[in-house]
Amino acid sequence: MESLGGAGLRSGGARSQVIDLLAQQSCCRSAQEICDELRQEGSAVGIASVYRALEALEGMGLVQKTDLGEGSRMYEPVIPGGDHHHHLVCESCGRITPFEDERLERAIHDLADGRKHTATVHEVVIRGNCSSCRS
Repeated sequence: MESLGGAGLRSGGARSQVIDLLAQQSCCRSAQEICDELRQEGSAVGIASVYRALEALEGMGLVQKTDLGEGSRMYEPVIPGGDHHHHLVCESCGRITPFEDERLERAIHDLADGRKHTATVHEVVIRGNCSSCRS
């Protein structure tokens, strides 16, 4: 919440509700899923307010937007210290599975370093079929 005040943004209403919800999640959710969950908790927040809150939080570097393909944008909190994960997306059932791989991280940074580029942000989305859908 201090980050919002420092950026000249109000911390009330939809923003604080979105922040509280994001703090509880470990992987990405769509704006509609965030809105639906807030409404289930008794909030009267609208989808436009959720999008505005997510846009402001993304601009501050507190939320990462991930494009999972086919127009599907998901949002998740940015973890202080740079720890993050990537996503496996099942093209059949839509299941999203987060994964971490230290070798992949090293390879990405080595690739960037070899081209005299600084890798500040990256995302990896692997699409295919999960084990349940392959059976």
